[in-house]
Formats: sequence, structure tokens, C-alpha cells
Amino acid sequence: MAEPKENKDQTTSQSSENYEGWGFDLFPERRGTYKPNLKNILLQGRGNENLERIKCERKVASCLNKSPLVKIMMGALRRSGCDVNPSRHIACELCDTSVHGGYDPVMNQIVICQNTAVSKGTIQGVLTHEFIHMFDNCTRKVDFRNIEHLACTEIRAANLTHCGLVSSILEGHSSIFNFRKKHQDCVKHKAVISVLAVRNVTYEQAKAAVEKVFDRCYADLEPIGRRVRGKSVDFELAYAEAFLMGYD
Repeated sequence: MAEPKENKDQTTSQSSENYEGWGFDLFPERRGTYKPNLKNILLQGRGNENLERIKCERKVASCLNKSPLVKIMMGALRRSGCDVNPSRHIACELCDTSVHGGYDPVMNQIVICQNTAVSKGTIQGVLTHEFIHMFDNCTRKVDFRNIEHLACTEIRAANLTHCGLVSSILEGHSSIFNFRKKHQDCVKHKAVISVLAVRNVTYEQAKAAVEKVFDRCYADLEPIGRRVRGKSVDFELAYAEAFLMGYD
């Protein structure tokens, strides 16, 4: 693993001179492009953003206090010397309806989509996924402008948090008879889709980047230490074993 960077708050570590193709169109509040109007209120049910934000922030606070995986990630960031302050590094915002959240490497900030991530379970998943990107940004020399770097952190996030037995079967990537073999296909699929969502590249380019770095990044289980399965004892086991990774 690469040595931790000297600057632990990565707010300005990524170039902000060209946002095109970075996926910020999915998060209109990021760059002040969202302007509510009568059409939003009448046709899209908008106008209740403040109430949504309050509810979102309360659920985020609950996850920070109670979720084993989220607590592992918070502990790992702090033990690695990374600056992590929920009021500074987590924001509830209005997003495109196709996403539940994201990580802004320019601002070093996690976005929780208050209009789509409405359950605690969804928010827990988003926080854990995006905390992995934040962890990688802080502890490794990740350049989010580099598609291979981006592919690697997306592989790690999918591997550690998304492709559990139930979700993998429901999405058609595996069955109870070939789960181990097909788990990698699920991770690759998730990583490719994630790269496509935030970068203006072709499917072939995204897939090639994922394939090139897959073996190394798939084998890296830090800081959770295991591939967790949804709604299983793996959550608690990972939390109990955090000391083995040095993140208790």
C-alpha cells in the first residue's frame, strides 16, 4: 500500500479547472446549478428541500453512531491521520434521481442524496461506499482524473460493500451454486457502471480500465478486512475484527 500523503485534508488535491465529464451534473447543488422554480414544485414535487435535508442529516447521524461498517470507516480514517468531520465532509443535497450519493474529490466531501437515499439502510450503504473513496484519496496516491485510479477505488468499494450473496443473485450476476466464481463479475459490473456514471468515457474504455487493475484492487480488503454480505453477521464480525487491521 502506498504511504499516506502528507496533506491529510485533500480538499484541493484534485484539479478543479475542468469539471466536464466528472459527473457533477448528477449533483446540481455542487456547483450551484440547481435553481428551484414553479415547474419543480408543481410537476416534480419539489419545494420541501429543507425538510428533506433535516431528515437526511438525522439519518446520517444515526448511521455514524450505530452502523458497524460506518464506524469502521470513520475509525480507519482517523487512525490513518485523515481529517474527517461529519459537518464538513458529509453533505445532504438534492441530486439527479439516478443516484443515491457520491464522492467529490475536489472538496473531499461525501454527498448523500436527500431526495433518493431516504432509508437508513441506503444511507449506510452510501456512506460506507463513499468513505472507501475518501479513505483511498487520503491514504493512497489516488488521482481521480486517472481512469485506472478511479476504476481501482470503484472495484474496492463494490467488492467490500455491494456484491453480497443476496444482491448478486437478485441482480443476476450469480447463483447460490456459483457465487464465489461470479462474485468477481458482480464487482466488475458495479465498477464499470460507477466509472461510466461519473466520467465521459465509453463502455469499452471503462471496462478496459477495470480489467487492467482488477486483480490487485480486488485483493485489497483494507480497511474492512472482509467482503460483507447484506444483513449478515459480517457487519458485526468486521467491526469486532477492526483491531486486526489496526483500526479499532
